[in-house]
Amino acid sequence: MTAITLRTVVFLGSARNISPPWGGDSRLGDRVLAWVKSALTSRSASLGDDTVTHKLKIVDPLDCFSPGGALHFSGGELRQPAFFTPADKLPEATKQLQEEIKNADCYLIVSPEYNHSVPPALASIMGHFGGSNYTCKPSGIVTYSPGPFAGMRAAMQIQVLCHELGCLPVSKLCGLPTVSDILEADGTPKDAEHRMLKQLPELMTQLEWMAVAMKNQREKSGTF
Repeated sequence: MTAITLRTVVFLGSARNISPPWGGDSRLGDRVLAWVKSALTSRSASLGDDTVTHKLKIVDPLDCFSPGGALHFSGGELRQPAFFTPADKLPEATKQLQEEIKNADCYLIVSPEYNHSVPPALASIMGHFGGSNYTCKPSGIVTYSPGPFAGMRAAMQIQVLCHELGCLPVSKLCGLPTVSDILEADGTPKDAEHRMLKQLPELMTQLEWMAVAMKNQREKSGTF
């Protein structure tokens, strides 16, 4: 039996940091991200004769676009894509983030929907780096909402974004509606047997299968 540790980059799609006038979380995605981190950190899956675990890198737009952050020099409006910039002109934090993305085995996107579409922070972070960093690797999509639709309209468009970047999305989606009814503020499930929580393990089974297969092929032949 071989132990495989997948380098998994988790992109958080929301940069919101203010509660709505009617009350609630300043960023509902913090609950979802905490749940996802806990699930993946504790996960050990069997894949044939192999055991698969994850080493996580969290990419949070509140960190990336803050002063000193990896993408502060360019901003959320994507003034200066990293792949337009000579390597010796890039901030060290940007180079480090690019290396994390380029060296990843798979990606997991945790995102709400804004105006029935992809949140601008997510499109900006991922779009700062060219497709050669993502190619020949799989991605998985987790969306959420405060209401009943679980961010599914954004999920459809995030799939297109991932296809274009070259990190092909697996078919299984995970969508959490009415998050505050399902997860505590710290990400702990209110009911561990809630049927909506069963989506993530199914998604991860697909993502791990694809990640290991694509990792093996990259090691044999490189990318195209």
